[in-house]
Amino acid sequence: MKNINYLILTGFLMLGFSSCSDFLELPSETNLTSATFFQSQSDFEKAVNGTYAPLRGLFNSGGNAATGSWLMGEMHSDNTRYKYNPNFRATIDQENVADFTVIPTNSAVLNKYRGYYLVIARANQVLSSIDGVTFDPAAKDNLKGQALFLRALSYFDLVQYFGKLPLHLVPSTSLDDVALPLSEVDVIYDQIIADATEAASLLPGKADQELGRATSGAAKTLLGNVHVVLKNWSAAETILKEVVNSGEYALVANYGDVFLTSNKNNSESVFEVQYRQGQDGYSSNFVYSFFPMPITAGELTETMANYGVAPAAVNGLVQQGYNIPSPEIIAAYEADDERKAASIGTAKAGGVDYPFILKYLHPHATAGLTDDNWPIYRYAEVLLLLAEALDEQGKSAEALPFLNQVRGRAGLSDIISTSGLRDAIFNERRVELAFENKRWLDLVRTGRAVAVMTAFGASVKANPENYYFPAGQAPVPSAFTSIDLTFPLPADEALLSPNF
Repeated sequence: MKNINYLILTGFLMLGFSSCSDFLELPSETNLTSATFFQSQSDFEKAVNGTYAPLRGLFNSGGNAATGSWLMGEMHSDNTRYKYNPNFRATIDQENVADFTVIPTNSAVLNKYRGYYLVIARANQVLSSIDGVTFDPAAKDNLKGQALFLRALSYFDLVQYFGKLPLHLVPSTSLDDVALPLSEVDVIYDQIIADATEAASLLPGKADQELGRATSGAAKTLLGNVHVVLKNWSAAETILKEVVNSGEYALVANYGDVFLTSNKNNSESVFEVQYRQGQDGYSSNFVYSFFPMPITAGELTETMANYGVAPAAVNGLVQQGYNIPSPEIIAAYEADDERKAASIGTAKAGGVDYPFILKYLHPHATAGLTDDNWPIYRYAEVLLLLAEALDEQGKSAEALPFLNQVRGRAGLSDIISTSGLRDAIFNERRVELAFENKRWLDLVRTGRAVAVMTAFGASVKANPENYYFPAGQAPVPSAFTSIDLTFPLPADEALLSPNF
């Protein structure tokens, strides 16, 4: 991790994600060291705020959209595609993610890797120092728990996408510390479980925590997700039932209301990345990458107006549209499923109607500076993870009520039969959590990735116009020829380490 100590220190100069109206005032960077900085509770609060900050970049769209985690979570699946624009070719890395032609120099891969290791580096700095400073014990537990949660969340995402990784648990103070060997996957998972378990014991519940910050419920949900991935079904059931029985969470009555910017951190929110519209650097902008492009200012204005959005001075978008819902995800919704209309809209681009992700389009004052948060965990997923854990243990009848809570909110009838319940839960996850970066990881952990993506790739290559290619254009011939279950470690990082 290049210049890790510099990244740790500069991280503290960033504004906190939920205290983003308060500027952090510190001495000159030339006089600042971790030894002199950490002196009080306030110092650790600022440091923890800085630990959250990289999440905004990981889930947002930067430059040509190469920073979006949705590239690897959604476009690397059968849920979404890109709208190929032959007149804008600064998009090869993004296309390669979608087409399974990823190489180690891919910028999206590098940005995810470095973004999460920046979170980890900042968490390590907090955790290495916090027990040596005396201040209010409850506040210390809260801050320590947040750092542990963020480190566990980061490693959980990284290990699922990359497999073996260097396991950094203390601040790097020398080149030897930076170039650690790759740890085995089971060792990384053991650390994730340890961190999430301790975080759950230290963090307050949702009612007692500042909005947007990690809670005991978030740590338990993360832990339950880890156990589901590892097929520790009984352990998953136990911890997820603690979340359900806490009484701190409930489904929002209307699915579309879950994502309203006026309803952030609602009763269903377990953990979400915080954004704030405006010119101060905290806004989101991912929905502007999700429109089909090229799209004129008039077409974009009309599309937004159709959904009650009217930011000032909308300009046309001439690059390339990403995360365009595929025909497969559109067909996955049952006829009466209310989630479809809340999740997928229609935008006219070049006089042609295209689907686009609607669930993140809400009123905002300035074009390109939106107010939408990104959901990491929602209570609906807790219910579906618990249903899965029960069904996999042969407790299918017990699983049905949790599955049917989610279906009922969507306006669908209850599933009564336990026959084929595994597939029913899997399909329910797809439509409930569509466009929330769950699909690729679900395909991998359930053993479906190779078969599903091979068939999907064959459809794309046979009928490229159905997947938003102009007539006469198609994916590269090598697309979908190898369905790897993990991404390559970044080449830029390999240059810094003999262990890659």
